[in-house]
Amino acid sequence: MDIGVVSRSFPQLTNEEVAALLAGSGFKWTELCFSQTDSNYWRYNGRSDLSDLTDERSREIIETYRKYGVEVASIGVFTNLLETDDAELEENLTYFERHMQIAALNSVPVVATECGFIPGKRGIQAESYEKDFERLLLQVRWLGERAGHYGIKLALEPCVLDVVPSAKRTADFLAQVESPHVQVLLDPANLIANNSEEEMFRYLAPHLAYFHGKDRKVNDTYGRCVGDGDIDWAKLLNLYHEHTEGVPFILEYVNIQNFCDIRDRVLAFDQSR
Repeated sequence: MDIGVVSRSFPQLTNEEVAALLAGSGFKWTELCFSQTDSNYWRYNGRSDLSDLTDERSREIIETYRKYGVEVASIGVFTNLLETDDAELEENLTYFERHMQIAALNSVPVVATECGFIPGKRGIQAESYEKDFERLLLQVRWLGERAGHYGIKLALEPCVLDVVPSAKRTADFLAQVESPHVQVLLDPANLIANNSEEEMFRYLAPHLAYFHGKDRKVNDTYGRCVGDGDIDWAKLLNLYHEHTEGVPFILEYVNIQNFCDIRDRVLAFDQSR
């Protein structure tokens, strides 16, 4: 089974060092977040100044990975699509579209994001849920249109902590978006509290752009490394091979000390299925 690692697992390294490390350790894919020492742009749930991330510089970065045989399966954006200040939201969308331009320029097929959240108010708030859901729907429809314009896909990552908290709700959301350019980044750790492994694939298998490989205890707020939570990995990987063979599987929540060990856990689970 081929496995990748998100580039932000190695914030202490340059892009060249990350590419060499992944290639030398036998990894096939990365989710590129422009999070390295020589491209420090990634801001979770926010944005940064991309003015000096030129087309030429983006090409240099992405070709560095390809030079080592590591495929850039996605560019991770993860900005806030639920920003309530209209001017700030417009800036977030401009930031997002710039990542789409970079992806299209460099033949990267996917850009990815979560829903986003207002700090201190993450998750479903009864008094604002319908408004939040409609706001997210509006932004994703627009981003789906822009993704189609650039010839790429937008991958939305649902999570139990957000306004799209389950596999069924994600499938319902996609049906309302009505865009062939919007797909799903499935992180099973984000849905295990609401969905069984079978339910994730039942609702989302036709829509998957790629996977995050991480785990979670069902009552935890945050994720853990594969094998440290409540996911039945033998079952999940059997479903992966049955329904989504070859879709990129990219580790998250690992670091430079353990990423190979966690990869080996995945392979052991894969052998045990």
